[in-house]
Amino acid sequence: MDRRPTRDHDEENFPTASLLLARPLRARVLAFYRFVRTADDIADHPRLGAARKLAELDAMERALDDPATARREARRLHDLGVGTEEARRMLSAFRQDVEKRRYADWAELEDYCTRSADPVGRMLLRLHGEDAAAVPAADALCTALQVLNHLQDLVPDRNALNRIYLPEPWLERAGGEAAFFLPARAAERRAVLDAALHRVEAKLDEAAALPRLLRSRRLAMQSAVTIALARRLLARLRAADPVPRRVALTRLDFARAFAGAAFPPPSDAAIVRAAVRRAGSSFARGMAALRGERRRALWAVYAFCRAVDDIADSAMPEAEKRRFLLLWRRKLAAPDCALSRELALARERFALPLAECEAMIAGMETDAADRVRLADEAALETYCRRVAGSVGAMAVRVFGAPEAEAFGLALGRTFQLVNILRDIDEDALRERVYLPLDLLAAHGIDGQGVSAGEIVRHPRLAEACRPLVARARDGFARAEAEIARLDARALLPARVMMWGYRRLLDRLVARGFDGPHRPRPRLTAAEKLRMAVMALGFAAPERQRAA
Repeated sequence: MDRRPTRDHDEENFPTASLLLARPLRARVLAFYRFVRTADDIADHPRLGAARKLAELDAMERALDDPATARREARRLHDLGVGTEEARRMLSAFRQDVEKRRYADWAELEDYCTRSADPVGRMLLRLHGEDAAAVPAADALCTALQVLNHLQDLVPDRNALNRIYLPEPWLERAGGEAAFFLPARAAERRAVLDAALHRVEAKLDEAAALPRLLRSRRLAMQSAVTIALARRLLARLRAADPVPRRVALTRLDFARAFAGAAFPPPSDAAIVRAAVRRAGSSFARGMAALRGERRRALWAVYAFCRAVDDIADSAMPEAEKRRFLLLWRRKLAAPDCALSRELALARERFALPLAECEAMIAGMETDAADRVRLADEAALETYCRRVAGSVGAMAVRVFGAPEAEAFGLALGRTFQLVNILRDIDEDALRERVYLPLDLLAAHGIDGQGVSAGEIVRHPRLAEACRPLVARARDGFARAEAEIARLDARALLPARVMMWGYRRLLDRLVARGFDGPHRPRPRLTAAEKLRMAVMALGFAAPERQRAA
């Protein structure tokens, strides 16, 4: 039987057959859209039973095999010679929707997206005669759009269809499915949603090159509009909770996206630069001392470190974190997104060792554990070498002072000691303790048999922190002495960051490590301004005080 789609192409979240496409091709895209929209409506029909849904979907697939079919929506595909194989693949996803209500992990969700969304992009590429080189970027875009729709429609999908696409282990991070949707669990839900949105953003970064890969100007413009709208919906979902009320794009969002299509799409460098600026780290103030290709390379290094750190810190299951970190190891070998391409360029131009990028990922694999404890001083040294020494070793090369590698390694370790002391309470919330177990035991603290919260509330915690404070102070003193023997001009970014980190350490010591409510020390607006002025070369950092 023929069914009419419940909505038309211009009612969708994202453009499907916009006026940007050439008229003859647009008619073919509309025919494809109406076929798959009809099939999707069958799978989502609130009153049809599962057996009836599957029977109708099977009938639609048989119609794809019969050019003389009486089914109007399938006959149109045959008449126009469009999309029968892509439509067949999408039917397999709609059948899955009938029978599958929950997902076991992110890989299972992505597999669904390869059949429910990616065929749309492939159909458009084929109709426009595009090269296979554009397929990975198109797939990434379609998967991102599909997941955004799922996150946007969490409540209606659950209420009307008893279907939830966010994997069950992710829901467990907020206390389970029922708890996830409770108003009282808004904070936990927010953390899980943000973790999912990080994955969407990673896909959009893979899709970023698509407009540049396409020969068809019209299709390139539509893809640019779609990416812009996806990034806008991503931002809206980060700013608002889709559970109390649906988060949607506005007409103004569409107007801005279509207006922006007249301009060239952002380059990989621009995408990475925007990510660095959104992060708002004081580390960025040190980068301001660089110019041109050196600044671009350090942006890539910083954004890479931030990306893998976001994975390790996110509210996703440990197994998922390890999978996404493994994917980053593969990206180092085969760049497939704006950031990995920029990092590869930086590595090539400034001889950044691959081993240092791998060391950073190894450090994040430590952080990915649901419970982090370091056995002894050697374990702490290894951890600092990986997560901070790697940054120092790469940074000095970008600065133009490769001979300062030992300096970079030591300074990175010092910065990490300050980070550990500064974030001790925040890390405890993630069940992480970086003070070594043997150091804690030496001060009468059981670091293994109790929770991280109990450790950081222990009355002798301040005593256990003192050795790390002393090592950090000694590290700054050594760095100050060594930098005088090195290329001070090239190492200006390091001097700027040393200035800021030293103030954080002084503030930590003044605050102390006693008491249940320890405010996290931060640089003041005046100090951040001073760092910016120092980075521009208008003021020299004063020499660090002796320990």
